[in-house]
Amino acid sequence: MKVVKKSGDFVVFDRKKLEKSLLNSGANQLIVQEVLQTIEKEIYEGISTKRIYKMAFNLLRKKSHSHAARYNLKEAIQLLGPAGFYFEKYIARLFSIENYETRTNLTLQGKCVSHEVDVLVKKNNVIGMIECKFHMGKEASTDVKVPMYILSRFNDLKERKHLVFAEKDVISECWIVTNNRFTLDAMTFGTCSGLNLLSWDYPANNNLRTKNENNNLYPITCLTTLTLAEKDKLLALDVILVRELLNNRYCLEEIGLSSQRIKGIIKEASELCRYS
Repeated sequence: MKVVKKSGDFVVFDRKKLEKSLLNSGANQLIVQEVLQTIEKEIYEGISTKRIYKMAFNLLRKKSHSHAARYNLKEAIQLLGPAGFYFEKYIARLFSIENYETRTNLTLQGKCVSHEVDVLVKKNNVIGMIECKFHMGKEASTDVKVPMYILSRFNDLKERKHLVFAEKDVISECWIVTNNRFTLDAMTFGTCSGLNLLSWDYPANNNLRTKNENNNLYPITCLTTLTLAEKDKLLALDVILVRELLNNRYCLEEIGLSSQRIKGIIKEASELCRYS
């Protein structure tokens, strides 16, 4: 049976791929098989992968909000757009958890021209710049032109000393982070040029997906017990990660939620962050 991807391409329905994504949500084998059997009864020739995803998400949510939230991770990261401002803050949080000092939304003078820098990080006296490339479309990829362009900016900035963490900071590393994927040429050029690349699935064992799962760094947009409007209000309050709600549930009161709603949201957040 063939299904339609968002790009419009037809591909053969891959049961194993769907099963793997369901297992990654933390659901046990019994729940996963129940979901798969229900979906297989309802899918038809030409159904969209988006429709299959929604079916799987809704079926998981009936079993466990936290499983559905984890299954929804990639979609949740896309909700940090559309401009990508909150995605930059989210990336800064990920580096901060790994004991980096971070600064966001900077304008620095290079040797030739000034540059807007999304995130600057410092660890063990090494300073790196991070450029975030946010895509709204699932099928969009970051191609080779991006690392080529960012490399030229990095080269301009590393020629100067900057006042950020201290008086004479020198930028010696460069990261490019995207919520989707890099093309093969982009990865090849980045590696050859000494750039650090981070995407949804790259590098293989230390990418956005694994960083989330290993360190419980889920964005609040994962939560199924919050509406889109409520998520936007929390982001505006600089609440980016689910784990931040556990230490500051008062922000839920601040956006006008009832005690009963707050109880359910904290329950989902606790289950999500407890999962390993």
